Amino acid sequence: MNKTAMVLGATGLVGKAVVEELLRENWKEVRVLVRRPLALRHDRLKQTVADWERLERYGDLFEGADAVFCCLGTTIRKAGSQQNFERVDLEYPLTAAKLARKAGVRQFLAVSSMGANPHSRQFYSRTKGRMEEALSGLGFPGLHLFRPSLLLGEREEFRLLERSAAWLMTRLDGLMVGRAAKYRAIKGETVARAMVHIAAADPKGLHIYPNDVIQVLGKDFAAEAPPAWEDEKGLQ
Repeated sequence: MNKTAMVLGATGLVGKAVVEELLRENWKEVRVLVRRPLALRHDRLKQTVADWERLERYGDLFEGADAVFCCLGTTIRKAGSQQNFERVDLEYPLTAAKLARKAGVRQFLAVSSMGANPHSRQFYSRTKGRMEEALSGLGFPGLHLFRPSLLLGEREEFRLLERSAAWLMTRLDGLMVGRAAKYRAIKGETVARAMVHIAAADPKGLHIYPNDVIQVLGKDFAAEAPPAWEDEKGLQ
C-alpha cells in the first residue's frame, strides 16, 4: 500500500488497533502523535511525542499524509470537567483537521459515537455531534465519521462503568436481533479494520457509518479463511 497515514489517539483502544492494522496492511508509513511513546516498534512507524495544547507546532507532520485517522476520546470522569472533555473530544480533533486540510490531506476518518447530535440534550452526544458538524464544514474530499456503540477491548486505564456495561452487553449479544442489532457492543479492532478498509477504498464525499455497518465493514475475513496448508493439501 503506497500510502502514508497519520493516527491521532494511537494509545487508545481503537487508535492502537488502527496502527496495528495499517502496519499489517503494509501502508508505506504510519505516523502517530502521542503524549507518550507506544511500546510498538516498527520500521514503518514514526512516532512524535506532542504537546496537544500546542498542536499547531506539528503542522508539517501532516504534509504528505494520504489519510488522517482521528481516534481521540476520553471520559468526563477522566477529563475532570466538561470543559476538559470538550478540549479532547472537540477542540483537538478540529485543530488537527484544520492542519490536515491545510496540508492537503484528502481523507479524514474520525471515531464519533452512536447518537451523535449537535442538538442532543446529552452533553456527550452533543459534543460528538458538534465535532461531526465542525469537521463537515472543512471541505475534505473524503470525510468518514464512524459511530460505534459500546466499545469492547482491553484499555490501558480501568473504566468501571464501561467494564460493567461490556460484561452485560456481551451476555445479551445473542438476544440483540432485528432493530436491537444496531446497539450491539463492538470490538475496538473491528472499528479499526472498518476505518482502514474505507481508507484503502478512498470513497469521496461525506459518509457516516452507524454501528451495524461498521460491524460488516470491519469483519475479519482473513480470520475465517482456511489455513494455507489446508488449501495446498487439498490440491495435492
